[in-house]
Order: sequence, then C-alpha cells, then structure tokens
Amino acid sequence: MRNVLRRTLAPSVFVVASVLASSAYAGYGVGTPLSDQDLAAWNIDIAPDGRGLPAGSGDVATGARVFAAQCAACHGAQGQGLLGDALVGGRGTLASAKPKRTVGSYWPYATTLFDYIRRAMPFTAPESLSADDVYAVCAFVLNQNGIVPPDTRLDARSLPAVKMPNRDGFVVDPRPGRL
Repeated sequence: MRNVLRRTLAPSVFVVASVLASSAYAGYGVGTPLSDQDLAAWNIDIAPDGRGLPAGSGDVATGARVFAAQCAACHGAQGQGLLGDALVGGRGTLASAKPKRTVGSYWPYATTLFDYIRRAMPFTAPESLSADDVYAVCAFVLNQNGIVPPDTRLDARSLPAVKMPNRDGFVVDPRPGRL
C-alpha cells in the first residue's frame, strides 16, 4: 500500500512543488520569456536535411590548415585519434567484434558533423570557430574518410547532399515532425 501511495502522490507533489517554486522565484526573473534575439544565440542546431546551416563555405585545403591548428592536438594530424576519438577509418568494421565508429564509418549525416564541430569544438574553446572554418574542417574530415574529393567546397547547399556511407544503417524515427 505504501508503494502505491508513493507512485500515486509523487507526481502530484512534484506539480505542487513546481508551482510553488515558480511563484516564489517570479521576483527573480526565473521563467521570464526570452526575446527572439536572445533565443537566436542558443538556436544553433542543424537538422539532418541542413535546416539551420549558416551562410559561409569552406574547402578541404583550408580545412587541413584549420584542423592542424585547432584539432590535430587531440585527434591526430590525419584524424586518426590521440587524446580525442579517431575521426577517420573504420569502414567495414561495424558488423565486426570490434567496430570502429568514426565519422566515415558510423555517422549517418554530414550535417551532424557540422553541428557537433560548431557547438563543441575545439574542446578548449567550443563555439569559437567561424562558420567558414567549420565548413572547411568538415570538408577536410570528409575528404580524409574518402567521402568527398580533395577539390570539395562545402556550404549550406552542398553539405546536406553529401551521402554518408552509413546513412542507411539507421532506423528512421517515424514520429511526426522528425526526419
């Protein structure tokens, strides 16, 4: 009986506590709506189809220079991995006893690479790279994986068109509004 009461009352207690807490903190600006400008600074996610990609572009050669300066200390000169994960290699290993999950072997969308680099890299200074630098690093990493040729320039139109080797290795989310 005690467990039944806990399971029944716990959600109600949580709702009451939330209402009381929100009214108690109202004088401190907690829960104040954000302006569109404030929200835009946080709304940097990129969808698999490329929605949200910023203006800009970058090529493999520029990406090699940015990678050497900003990424190689953790990921190795060619993306082979050091302190940070390997970014290249691993094709054909996913069904093996020791799969190597890299950008080239595992990731389903090139836009995910842009999104991750943009928001989380370099490790010591996340969100410090320009959009052009992120496009360039994506071009370099994709080239190192043999996915794009050395003369590739990526932008908001071409990046979503890159067909990743494992794109069909994932199950599509059937819920409405999902890709």
